[in-house]
Amino acid sequence: MARELGSPRKTLYAWVATYKVGPVEPFVGRGHLKAEDQALRDLPRRIRDLEEENAI
Repeated sequence: MARELGSPRKTLYAWVATYKVGPVEPFVGRGHLKAEDQALRDLPRRIRDLEEENAI
C-alpha cells in the first residue's frame, strides 16, 4: 500500500496510528484545530471578554 501511495512505510504506519487515536477527526487541515482544541484555545479570549463586560 505504501508503495502504491508513493510514501514511506513508516508514514503509512503513522497515519494508521493517528487514525486509531482519534477516528472522528484524525486529520485536520493546516491551520485548523480539532473542535476540542479550538474550544480550549478560545477560552482565554472568552474569559477576557466576560471580565470586560463585568467591569462595565
